[in-house]
Amino acid sequence: MAQYYSVEQVAELLGLHVRTVRGYIRDGRLAATRIGKQYRIARADLEALTGAPAGRADTAAAPRAEVSAVIRIEGVGRLAADRLTTTVLAAIAGPRDGGRPLHVETVHDAERETLRVVVLGDPADTAALLAIIDSLTRENSHV
Repeated sequence: MAQYYSVEQVAELLGLHVRTVRGYIRDGRLAATRIGKQYRIARADLEALTGAPAGRADTAAAPRAEVSAVIRIEGVGRLAADRLTTTVLAAIAGPRDGGRPLHVETVHDAERETLRVVVLGDPADTAALLAIIDSLTRENSHV
């Protein structure tokens, strides 16, 4: 009989926030079955995500770090927000050493002319993306 986990159980097993696990499900990085209003994750799908047996506390395995960052860029109109978003998404589209994709979302507030970029992922990949965003905003101080 297949073993299933709740989103909360998966979050606890992986040391992640429940919202992060739900994001993985939404992005298709973690397969899940919706039962009523809740998701259930099969043990095999959890193992496919982690590459290790589910629920096993393997102290010999290398620690895994994930970064979550919110970047707020001010003075950004709609066209500039679209250009920045396209550039950021293109920058993360290629293969990376970490093997896990970065998760990036952008939100533009037209009234305040502010762009927020939310990044979840590997520390090195996130740092590289932050350097790109820094470069783009310095080059175009009138973003």
